[in-house]
Amino acid sequence: MAERKDILMGRLRSGEPLGQGEQFRLTMLLAWPSILAQLAMCLMSYIDAAMVGRLGSGQAAAVGLVSSTAWIFASFCYANSSGFSVQVAHRCGARDFSGAERTFRNGIFVTLGISVLLAALAVAIHGALPRWLGGSPEILADASAYFLIYALFLPVMQLAIFCEASLIASGNAKVSGITSIAMCVLDVAFNYLFIFVMGLGVAGAALGTGLATLCAGAFLLWYATCRCGELRRQKTGVPDRDRKDIFTRAFKISWPLWLQNLVTRGAYIAATVLVAPLGTIAIAANSFAIIAEGFCYLPGYGMQDAATTLVGQSLGAKRPDMARRFAWLTIGTGAAMMTFLAVLMWAFAPQIMGLLSPDPEVVALGAKCLRIQAWAELLFGVSIVAYGCCIGAGDTLVPSAINLLSMWAIRLGLALFLIPRFGLVGYWIAMAIELCVKGLIFIVRIGRGRWMKTLLTAPET
Repeated sequence: MAERKDILMGRLRSGEPLGQGEQFRLTMLLAWPSILAQLAMCLMSYIDAAMVGRLGSGQAAAVGLVSSTAWIFASFCYANSSGFSVQVAHRCGARDFSGAERTFRNGIFVTLGISVLLAALAVAIHGALPRWLGGSPEILADASAYFLIYALFLPVMQLAIFCEASLIASGNAKVSGITSIAMCVLDVAFNYLFIFVMGLGVAGAALGTGLATLCAGAFLLWYATCRCGELRRQKTGVPDRDRKDIFTRAFKISWPLWLQNLVTRGAYIAATVLVAPLGTIAIAANSFAIIAEGFCYLPGYGMQDAATTLVGQSLGAKRPDMARRFAWLTIGTGAAMMTFLAVLMWAFAPQIMGLLSPDPEVVALGAKCLRIQAWAELLFGVSIVAYGCCIGAGDTLVPSAINLLSMWAIRLGLALFLIPRFGLVGYWIAMAIELCVKGLIFIVRIGRGRWMKTLLTAPET
Protein backbone atom coordinates (compact mmCIF):
# COMPACT_ATOMS: atom_id res chain seq x y z
CA MET A 1 0.00 0.00 0.00
CA ALA A 2 2.82 2.39 0.87
CA GLU A 3 4.50 1.58 -2.45
CA ARG A 4 1.30 2.38 -4.35
CA LYS A 5 0.98 5.69 -2.51
CA ASP A 6 4.60 6.60 -3.31
CA ILE A 7 4.06 5.81 -7.00
CA LEU A 8 0.98 8.01 -7.22
CA MET A 9 2.63 10.79 -5.24
CA GLY A 10 5.65 10.62 -7.54
CA ARG A 11 3.39 11.00 -10.58
CA LEU A 12 1.71 14.00 -8.99
CA ARG A 13 5.06 15.67 -8.31
CA SER A 14 6.41 14.97 -11.80
CA GLY A 15 3.35 16.36 -13.61
CA GLU A 16 2.04 13.04 -14.96
CA PRO A 17 -1.76 12.69 -15.37
CA LEU A 18 -3.87 11.05 -12.67
CA GLY A 19 -7.31 9.62 -13.41
CA GLN A 20 -10.28 10.21 -11.13
CA GLY A 21 -9.96 6.75 -9.62
CA GLU A 22 -6.27 7.30 -8.95
CA GLN A 23 -6.97 10.69 -7.39
CA PHE A 24 -9.51 9.11 -5.04
CA ARG A 25 -7.13 6.24 -4.24
CA LEU A 26 -4.29 8.63 -3.41
CA THR A 27 -6.64 10.72 -1.28
CA MET A 28 -7.74 7.73 0.76
CA LEU A 29 -4.19 6.36 1.08
CA LEU A 30 -3.22 9.65 2.70
CA ALA A 31 -6.46 10.15 4.61
CA TRP A 32 -7.01 6.82 6.34
CA PRO A 33 -3.87 6.98 8.54
CA SER A 34 -4.82 10.54 9.51
CA ILE A 35 -8.36 9.41 10.28
CA LEU A 36 -6.95 6.65 12.47
CA ALA A 37 -4.76 9.24 14.18
CA GLN A 38 -7.78 11.46 14.78
CA LEU A 39 -9.69 8.45 16.10
CA ALA A 40 -6.88 7.65 18.49
CA MET A 41 -6.75 11.25 19.72
CA CYS A 42 -10.52 11.30 20.14
CA LEU A 43 -10.43 8.02 22.03
CA MET A 44 -7.71 9.44 24.24
CA SER A 45 -9.92 12.41 25.13
CA TYR A 46 -12.88 10.08 25.56
CA ILE A 47 -10.96 7.75 27.86
CA ASP A 48 -9.53 10.66 29.86
CA ALA A 49 -13.01 12.07 30.32
CA ALA A 50 -14.51 8.70 31.21
CA MET A 51 -11.81 8.02 33.81
CA VAL A 52 -12.13 11.48 35.33
CA GLY A 53 -15.93 11.21 35.13
CA ARG A 54 -15.80 8.16 37.37
CA LEU A 55 -14.26 10.36 40.05
CA GLY A 56 -17.37 12.56 40.10
CA SER A 57 -19.06 15.48 38.35
CA GLY A 58 -16.94 17.97 40.29
CA GLN A 59 -13.69 16.57 38.93
CA ALA A 60 -15.14 16.42 35.43
CA ALA A 61 -16.22 20.04 35.72
CA ALA A 62 -12.70 21.02 36.86
CA VAL A 63 -11.19 19.61 33.67
CA GLY A 64 -13.97 21.05 31.53
CA LEU A 65 -13.47 24.50 33.02
CA VAL A 66 -9.85 24.87 31.83
CA SER A 67 -10.12 22.78 28.66
CA SER A 68 -10.98 25.79 26.46
CA THR A 69 -7.86 27.62 27.64
CA ALA A 70 -5.80 24.47 27.08
CA TRP A 71 -7.08 24.40 23.50
CA ILE A 72 -5.78 27.93 22.96
CA PHE A 73 -2.24 26.89 23.83
CA ALA A 74 -2.50 23.70 21.78
CA SER A 75 -3.81 25.71 18.83
CA PHE A 76 -0.76 27.95 18.96
CA CYS A 77 1.35 24.80 18.67
CA TYR A 78 -0.62 23.78 15.57
CA ALA A 79 -0.27 27.28 14.10
CA ASN A 80 3.50 27.27 14.68
CA SER A 81 3.74 23.91 12.93
CA SER A 82 1.67 25.01 9.91
CA GLY A 83 4.11 27.80 9.06
CA PHE A 84 6.79 25.21 8.33
CA SER A 85 4.85 22.06 7.41
CA VAL A 86 3.04 23.85 4.55
CA GLN A 87 6.44 24.79 3.13
CA VAL A 88 7.50 21.15 3.48
CA ALA A 89 4.52 20.15 1.30
CA HIS A 90 5.35 22.79 -1.32
CA ARG A 91 9.00 21.79 -1.50
CA CYS A 92 8.22 18.08 -1.67
CA GLY A 93 5.76 18.83 -4.49
CA ALA A 94 8.57 20.65 -6.31
CA ARG A 95 10.86 17.62 -5.64
CA ASP A 96 13.14 19.87 -3.55
CA PHE A 97 13.76 17.37 -0.76
CA SER A 98 16.90 19.14 0.43
CA GLY A 99 14.83 22.27 0.92
CA ALA A 100 12.15 20.24 2.73
CA GLU A 101 14.76 18.93 5.15
CA ARG A 102 16.14 22.42 5.81
CA THR A 103 12.63 23.72 6.44
CA PHE A 104 11.94 20.88 8.85
CA ARG A 105 15.23 21.31 10.71
CA ASN A 106 14.78 25.06 11.18
CA GLY A 107 11.17 24.53 12.14
CA ILE A 108 12.10 22.27 15.04
CA PHE A 109 14.16 24.93 16.79
CA VAL A 110 11.72 27.78 16.16
CA THR A 111 8.58 25.93 17.21
CA LEU A 112 10.22 24.50 20.33
CA GLY A 113 11.48 27.94 21.32
CA ILE A 114 8.01 29.46 21.00
CA SER A 115 6.45 26.56 22.90
CA VAL A 116 8.78 27.16 25.86
CA LEU A 117 7.53 30.76 26.04
CA LEU A 118 3.93 29.52 25.84
CA ALA A 119 4.60 27.03 28.63
CA ALA A 120 6.06 29.77 30.84
CA LEU A 121 2.97 31.91 30.29
CA ALA A 122 0.63 29.00 31.06
CA VAL A 123 2.51 28.17 34.26
CA ALA A 124 2.33 31.82 35.33
CA ILE A 125 -1.49 31.95 35.06
CA HIS A 126 -2.40 28.44 36.24
CA GLY A 127 -3.26 29.50 39.78
CA ALA A 128 -5.61 32.34 38.90
CA LEU A 129 -7.11 30.89 35.70
CA PRO A 130 -9.97 28.86 37.27
CA ARG A 131 -11.11 31.94 39.21
CA TRP A 132 -10.99 34.08 36.08
CA LEU A 133 -13.23 31.55 34.34
CA GLY A 134 -15.84 31.73 37.09
CA GLY A 135 -15.31 28.26 38.54
CA SER A 136 -17.01 27.36 41.79
CA PRO A 137 -14.74 27.12 44.87
CA GLU A 138 -14.92 23.33 45.16
CA ILE A 139 -13.30 22.74 41.73
CA LEU A 140 -10.62 25.46 41.75
CA ALA A 141 -7.78 23.33 43.16
CA ASP A 142 -8.30 20.42 40.74
CA ALA A 143 -8.65 22.75 37.75
CA SER A 144 -5.45 24.59 38.66
CA ALA A 145 -3.44 21.37 39.16
CA TYR A 146 -4.63 19.92 35.85
CA PHE A 147 -3.70 23.05 33.91
CA LEU A 148 -0.26 23.33 35.56
CA ILE A 149 0.76 19.83 34.50
CA TYR A 150 -0.67 20.44 31.03
CA ALA A 151 1.44 23.61 30.78
CA LEU A 152 4.66 21.83 31.72
CA PHE A 153 4.19 19.36 28.86
CA LEU A 154 3.53 22.02 26.18
CA PRO A 155 7.02 21.79 24.58
CA VAL A 156 6.55 18.02 24.32
CA MET A 157 3.18 18.52 22.67
CA GLN A 158 4.70 21.02 20.24
CA LEU A 159 7.41 18.56 19.23
CA ALA A 160 4.89 15.80 18.58
CA ILE A 161 2.55 18.11 16.64
CA PHE A 162 5.30 19.53 14.46
CA CYS A 163 6.89 16.19 13.60
CA GLU A 164 3.50 14.68 12.82
CA ALA A 165 2.46 17.63 10.63
CA SER A 166 5.76 17.54 8.73
CA LEU A 167 5.54 13.80 8.10
CA ILE A 168 1.99 14.16 6.78
CA ALA A 169 3.01 17.12 4.60
CA SER A 170 5.80 15.03 3.09
CA GLY A 171 3.22 12.39 2.12
CA ASN A 172 3.88 9.98 5.00
CA ALA A 173 0.67 9.74 7.02
CA LYS A 174 0.94 6.07 7.95
CA VAL A 175 3.61 6.47 10.64
CA SER A 176 1.75 9.31 12.35
CA GLY A 177 -1.44 7.24 12.38
CA ILE A 178 0.24 4.23 13.95
CA THR A 179 2.04 6.44 16.47
CA SER A 180 -1.23 8.08 17.49
CA ILE A 181 -2.78 4.68 18.17
CA ALA A 182 0.22 3.70 20.27
CA MET A 183 -0.04 6.98 22.16
CA CYS A 184 -3.69 6.23 22.90
CA VAL A 185 -2.77 2.85 24.38
CA LEU A 186 -0.04 4.43 26.50
CA ASP A 187 -2.47 7.12 27.64
CA VAL A 188 -4.90 4.50 28.92
CA ALA A 189 -2.14 2.67 30.78
CA PHE A 190 -0.61 5.81 32.30
CA ASN A 191 -3.99 7.25 33.26
CA TYR A 192 -5.05 4.06 35.01
CA LEU A 193 -1.75 4.02 36.87
CA PHE A 194 -1.79 7.65 38.00
CA ILE A 195 -5.53 8.20 38.51
CA PHE A 196 -6.55 4.97 40.22
CA VAL A 197 -3.45 3.02 41.32
CA MET A 198 -1.52 6.04 42.64
CA GLY A 199 -4.67 8.00 43.52
CA LEU A 200 -3.62 11.28 41.91
CA GLY A 201 -7.09 12.03 40.56
CA VAL A 202 -7.40 14.89 38.07
CA ALA A 203 -3.67 15.62 38.20
CA GLY A 204 -3.00 11.99 37.28
CA ALA A 205 -5.05 12.40 34.09
CA ALA A 206 -2.90 15.32 32.96
CA LEU A 207 0.32 13.52 33.90
CA GLY A 208 -0.67 10.33 32.05
CA THR A 209 -1.53 12.23 28.87
CA GLY A 210 1.68 14.22 29.05
CA LEU A 211 3.90 11.15 29.36
CA ALA A 212 2.09 9.42 26.48
CA THR A 213 2.67 12.51 24.34
CA LEU A 214 6.35 12.52 25.33
CA CYS A 215 6.80 8.95 24.10
CA ALA A 216 5.02 9.71 20.81
CA GLY A 217 6.98 12.91 20.21
CA ALA A 218 10.34 11.22 20.79
CA PHE A 219 9.51 8.46 18.32
CA LEU A 220 8.20 10.85 15.65
CA LEU A 221 11.34 13.00 15.93
CA TRP A 222 13.56 9.94 15.51
CA TYR A 223 11.60 8.69 12.52
CA ALA A 224 11.50 12.07 10.77
CA THR A 225 15.22 12.71 11.19
CA CYS A 226 16.52 9.18 10.62
CA ARG A 227 14.04 7.23 8.48
CA CYS A 228 11.86 9.58 6.42
CA GLY A 229 13.42 9.99 2.97
CA GLU A 230 11.97 13.45 2.41
CA LEU A 231 12.97 14.92 5.79
CA ARG A 232 16.17 13.22 6.91
CA ARG A 233 19.50 14.98 6.43
CA GLN A 234 20.37 15.40 2.75
CA LYS A 235 24.11 15.24 1.99
CA THR A 236 23.95 17.63 -0.95
CA GLY A 237 26.46 20.24 0.11
CA VAL A 238 23.86 22.97 -0.45
CA PRO A 239 24.44 25.73 2.14
CA ASP A 240 21.59 26.74 4.42
CA ARG A 241 21.24 30.19 2.84
CA ASP A 242 17.46 30.28 2.56
CA ARG A 243 16.84 30.39 6.32
CA LYS A 244 15.55 33.96 6.19
CA ASP A 245 13.13 33.05 3.40
CA ILE A 246 11.92 30.01 5.36
CA PHE A 247 11.27 32.14 8.45
CA THR A 248 9.56 34.87 6.43
CA ARG A 249 7.22 32.41 4.73
CA ALA A 250 6.53 30.67 8.03
CA PHE A 251 5.54 33.97 9.61
CA LYS A 252 3.26 34.88 6.68
CA ILE A 253 1.47 31.56 7.03
CA SER A 254 1.36 31.44 10.82
CA TRP A 255 0.46 34.96 11.96
CA PRO A 256 -3.16 34.82 10.73
CA LEU A 257 -3.45 31.44 12.45
CA TRP A 258 -2.05 32.90 15.67
CA LEU A 259 -4.57 35.72 15.50
CA GLN A 260 -7.38 33.33 14.68
CA ASN A 261 -6.49 31.01 17.52
CA LEU A 262 -6.21 33.86 19.99
CA VAL A 263 -9.53 35.40 19.01
CA THR A 264 -11.45 32.22 18.20
CA ARG A 265 -10.26 30.29 21.23
CA GLY A 266 -10.89 33.41 23.25
CA ALA A 267 -14.47 33.01 22.10
CA TYR A 268 -14.43 29.47 23.51
CA ILE A 269 -13.32 30.89 26.83
CA ALA A 270 -16.11 33.47 26.62
CA ALA A 271 -18.52 30.61 25.97
CA THR A 272 -17.13 28.81 29.03
CA VAL A 273 -17.78 31.92 31.10
CA LEU A 274 -21.35 32.01 29.75
CA VAL A 275 -21.89 28.33 30.56
CA ALA A 276 -20.17 28.31 33.98
CA PRO A 277 -23.03 30.08 35.85
CA LEU A 278 -25.40 27.32 34.68
CA GLY A 279 -23.82 25.02 37.27
CA THR A 280 -21.66 21.91 37.60
CA ILE A 281 -24.10 19.69 35.68
CA ALA A 282 -24.09 22.03 32.67
CA ILE A 283 -20.28 22.39 32.68
CA ALA A 284 -19.79 18.62 32.82
CA ALA A 285 -22.47 17.95 30.17
CA ASN A 286 -20.94 20.58 27.86
CA SER A 287 -17.43 19.17 28.29
CA PHE A 288 -18.52 15.56 27.74
CA ALA A 289 -20.72 16.44 24.74
CA ILE A 290 -17.80 18.21 23.05
CA ILE A 291 -15.65 15.12 23.55
CA ALA A 292 -18.41 12.79 22.31
CA GLU A 293 -18.97 14.90 19.20
CA GLY A 294 -15.30 14.40 18.36
CA PHE A 295 -16.16 11.01 16.90
CA CYS A 296 -18.24 12.78 14.26
CA TYR A 297 -15.60 15.16 13.01
CA LEU A 298 -12.59 12.85 13.20
CA PRO A 299 -12.89 11.87 9.48
CA GLY A 300 -13.20 15.57 8.66
CA TYR A 301 -9.91 16.41 10.32
CA GLY A 302 -8.30 13.30 8.85
CA MET A 303 -9.41 14.40 5.40
CA GLN A 304 -8.20 17.91 6.21
CA ASP A 305 -4.66 16.54 6.61
CA ALA A 306 -4.93 14.80 3.26
CA ALA A 307 -6.30 17.97 1.64
CA THR A 308 -3.45 20.11 3.00
CA THR A 309 -0.85 17.66 1.71
CA LEU A 310 -2.42 17.09 -1.72
CA VAL A 311 -3.20 20.75 -2.38
CA GLY A 312 0.21 21.86 -1.11
CA GLN A 313 2.14 19.34 -3.17
CA SER A 314 -0.02 19.98 -6.26
CA LEU A 315 0.70 23.70 -6.07
CA GLY A 316 4.36 23.03 -5.34
CA ALA A 317 4.41 20.98 -8.56
CA LYS A 318 2.75 23.93 -10.40
CA ARG A 319 -0.52 22.03 -10.93
CA PRO A 320 -3.38 24.30 -9.78
CA ASP A 321 -5.91 22.27 -11.80
CA MET A 322 -5.03 19.19 -9.78
CA ALA A 323 -5.16 21.21 -6.55
CA ARG A 324 -8.74 22.25 -7.36
CA ARG A 325 -9.77 18.65 -8.11
CA PHE A 326 -8.28 17.38 -4.87
CA ALA A 327 -10.01 20.20 -2.99
CA TRP A 328 -13.51 19.22 -4.12
CA LEU A 329 -12.77 15.50 -3.78
CA THR A 330 -11.58 15.79 -0.18
CA ILE A 331 -14.36 18.21 0.80
CA GLY A 332 -17.08 15.95 -0.57
CA THR A 333 -15.62 12.79 0.94
CA GLY A 334 -15.01 14.34 4.37
CA ALA A 335 -18.49 15.88 4.55
CA ALA A 336 -20.13 12.58 3.54
CA MET A 337 -18.24 10.67 6.23
CA MET A 338 -19.19 13.17 8.91
CA THR A 339 -22.84 13.09 7.86
CA PHE A 340 -22.93 9.31 8.22
CA LEU A 341 -21.46 9.50 11.71
CA ALA A 342 -23.87 12.32 12.61
CA VAL A 343 -26.80 9.99 11.95
CA LEU A 344 -25.30 7.45 14.35
CA MET A 345 -24.61 10.16 16.93
CA TRP A 346 -28.22 11.36 16.79
CA ALA A 347 -29.55 7.80 17.19
CA PHE A 348 -27.27 6.75 20.05
CA ALA A 349 -26.70 10.06 21.86
CA PRO A 350 -27.88 8.83 25.31
CA GLN A 351 -25.75 5.69 25.10
CA ILE A 352 -22.69 7.68 24.03
CA MET A 353 -23.07 10.11 26.92
CA GLY A 354 -23.68 7.20 29.29
CA LEU A 355 -20.19 5.91 28.56
CA LEU A 356 -18.71 9.19 29.78
CA SER A 357 -20.72 9.90 32.91
CA PRO A 358 -22.80 7.88 35.39
CA ASP A 359 -24.81 10.99 36.31
CA PRO A 360 -28.29 10.75 34.67
CA GLU A 361 -28.69 14.54 34.59
CA VAL A 362 -25.40 14.99 32.77
CA VAL A 363 -26.31 12.20 30.32
CA ALA A 364 -29.76 13.63 29.54
CA LEU A 365 -28.52 17.18 28.99
CA GLY A 366 -25.50 16.08 26.95
CA ALA A 367 -27.67 13.88 24.71
CA LYS A 368 -29.90 16.84 23.87
CA CYS A 369 -26.82 18.85 22.85
CA LEU A 370 -25.45 16.05 20.66
CA ARG A 371 -28.74 15.69 18.79
CA ILE A 372 -28.79 19.40 18.04
CA GLN A 373 -25.22 19.33 16.78
CA ALA A 374 -25.88 16.31 14.52
CA TRP A 375 -27.84 18.56 12.13
CA ALA A 376 -24.78 20.76 11.53
CA GLU A 377 -22.18 18.07 10.86
CA LEU A 378 -22.46 18.06 7.04
CA LEU A 379 -21.59 21.74 6.64
CA PHE A 380 -19.17 21.54 9.56
CA GLY A 381 -17.33 18.88 7.56
CA VAL A 382 -17.24 21.20 4.54
CA SER A 383 -15.64 23.99 6.57
CA ILE A 384 -13.07 21.67 8.19
CA VAL A 385 -11.74 20.21 4.94
CA ALA A 386 -12.03 23.46 2.95
CA TYR A 387 -9.92 25.13 5.63
CA GLY A 388 -7.25 22.46 5.12
CA CYS A 389 -7.29 23.15 1.36
CA CYS A 390 -6.69 26.85 2.01
CA ILE A 391 -3.86 26.10 4.45
CA GLY A 392 -2.21 23.87 1.84
CA ALA A 393 -2.20 26.83 -0.55
CA GLY A 394 -0.74 29.13 2.09
CA ASP A 395 -4.05 31.03 2.18
CA THR A 396 -4.50 31.69 5.90
CA LEU A 397 -5.64 35.29 6.30
CA VAL A 398 -9.16 35.14 4.82
CA PRO A 399 -10.04 31.69 6.27
CA SER A 400 -8.87 32.89 9.68
CA ALA A 401 -11.06 35.98 9.34
CA ILE A 402 -14.03 33.78 8.40
CA ASN A 403 -13.51 31.60 11.46
CA LEU A 404 -13.14 34.39 13.98
CA LEU A 405 -15.99 36.53 12.65
CA SER A 406 -18.41 33.62 12.53
CA MET A 407 -17.46 32.63 16.05
CA TRP A 408 -17.80 36.04 17.64
CA ALA A 409 -20.59 37.55 15.57
CA ILE A 410 -22.82 34.51 15.04
CA ARG A 411 -22.12 31.92 17.74
CA LEU A 412 -21.56 34.19 20.72
CA GLY A 413 -24.11 36.72 19.52
CA LEU A 414 -26.79 34.06 19.35
CA ALA A 415 -25.55 32.47 22.60
CA LEU A 416 -26.06 35.71 24.52
CA PHE A 417 -29.67 35.67 23.35
CA LEU A 418 -30.40 31.93 23.65
CA ILE A 419 -28.58 30.84 26.84
CA PRO A 420 -30.79 32.90 29.21
CA ARG A 421 -33.85 31.33 27.57
CA PHE A 422 -32.78 27.72 26.96
CA GLY A 423 -29.67 27.19 29.13
CA LEU A 424 -26.92 24.95 27.74
CA VAL A 425 -29.20 23.80 24.91
CA GLY A 426 -29.33 27.42 23.73
CA TYR A 427 -25.56 27.53 23.39
CA TRP A 428 -25.53 24.38 21.27
CA ILE A 429 -28.27 25.75 19.02
CA ALA A 430 -26.14 28.86 18.49
CA MET A 431 -23.10 26.70 17.71
CA ALA A 432 -24.98 24.57 15.17
CA ILE A 433 -26.25 27.63 13.32
CA GLU A 434 -22.78 29.19 13.23
CA LEU A 435 -21.17 26.03 11.82
CA CYS A 436 -23.76 25.80 9.06
CA VAL A 437 -23.24 29.42 8.00
CA LYS A 438 -19.46 28.99 8.06
CA GLY A 439 -19.67 25.89 5.87
CA LEU A 440 -21.68 27.79 3.25
CA ILE A 441 -19.14 30.63 3.23
CA PHE A 442 -16.27 28.19 2.66
CA ILE A 443 -18.14 26.57 -0.25
CA VAL A 444 -18.34 29.98 -1.92
CA ARG A 445 -14.64 30.68 -1.32
CA ILE A 446 -13.46 27.35 -2.71
CA GLY A 447 -15.78 27.71 -5.70
CA ARG A 448 -14.42 31.13 -6.62
CA GLY A 449 -10.82 29.89 -6.55
CA ARG A 450 -9.33 32.96 -4.90
CA TRP A 451 -7.71 30.83 -2.23
CA MET A 452 -5.16 29.60 -4.79
CA LYS A 453 -4.10 33.12 -5.77
CA THR A 454 -2.23 33.54 -2.49
CA LEU A 455 -0.25 30.30 -2.81
CA LEU A 456 3.31 30.30 -1.58
CA THR A 457 5.33 28.35 -4.10
CA ALA A 458 8.59 26.73 -3.14
CA PRO A 459 11.61 28.86 -4.01
CA GLU A 460 14.04 27.77 -6.65
CA THR A 461 17.22 26.21 -5.35
